[in-house]
Amino acid sequence: MSGRGFWRSFRTAAWLGWQIESNWTDPFLFAIYSFVKPISTAAILVVMYGIITQGNFESPIFTYMYLGNAFYIYVGAVMAGVSWAIIDDREHYKTLKYMYVAPIHIPMYLFGRGVAKFVVGSISVLITIIFGMLFLHLKIDLLAVNWPLFLLALLIGVIMLAFMGLVLAGITLLIAHHVWFLGEAVAGALYLFSGAIFPLEVLPPAIRWLGYVIPITYWLELIRRALVGEVAEAFPTLANLSNAQILAILIGLTIFFALIAFLVFRWAEHQARERGLIDVVTNY
Repeated sequence: MSGRGFWRSFRTAAWLGWQIESNWTDPFLFAIYSFVKPISTAAILVVMYGIITQGNFESPIFTYMYLGNAFYIYVGAVMAGVSWAIIDDREHYKTLKYMYVAPIHIPMYLFGRGVAKFVVGSISVLITIIFGMLFLHLKIDLLAVNWPLFLLALLIGVIMLAFMGLVLAGITLLIAHHVWFLGEAVAGALYLFSGAIFPLEVLPPAIRWLGYVIPITYWLELIRRALVGEVAEAFPTLANLSNAQILAILIGLTIFFALIAFLVFRWAEHQARERGLIDVVTNY
């Protein structure tokens, strides 16, 4: 398939994904939902932190935790968005078999379906950050933000998460409908090992190494450094690495996961074809 075919598959799937994601209610209720959900999620962390530290929101630790929690929204949104399209098309709309006979590129189609989740996730992240700055004294100086580094890290991170979502999409091809929570489950497991809310030094040495092989760890570190600079660099996890070194590691891990993603998906796709799982409805 040509590059034009790849783009057509991605663009059409992105439009379709947004129609599905935003068409379940009227725009007003959708706006309320988009506002309340991220605030309520962040409130859980804020309440726990406030109780433990007796309301010490001026500490740089709070900024470290809050930003990690806010941008981790993308992990669940993008990974689950890409993999959920398999269950949605196969079990709900029963159209996955038609996708396989249509002139489209399936991985690009799945990436496109994840765009809607990325957009909704971006709204949640933005609302969470604004809420923290207005009401929780989140220390972000917009004039001091390293915007080129932030935008580059965000782009690479979203691509990396999309490839991780493709791995889950391949696995989803081979499993039944009642494990629809796979994307959220993996995101929840990685939450503890990626330094999202605490430095990796808090983890026992026996499992700490997991955090250093997960690209999300380096992605969140770059995001923090771009937004709050020296505050993020003061934490010990990756303090001995420069921004350029962390960026190089993130790019290398992203390329590695891209290769793994296509190999796993192609293998799973072949297995699904051989076992007749492309059009099997398993929701009983």
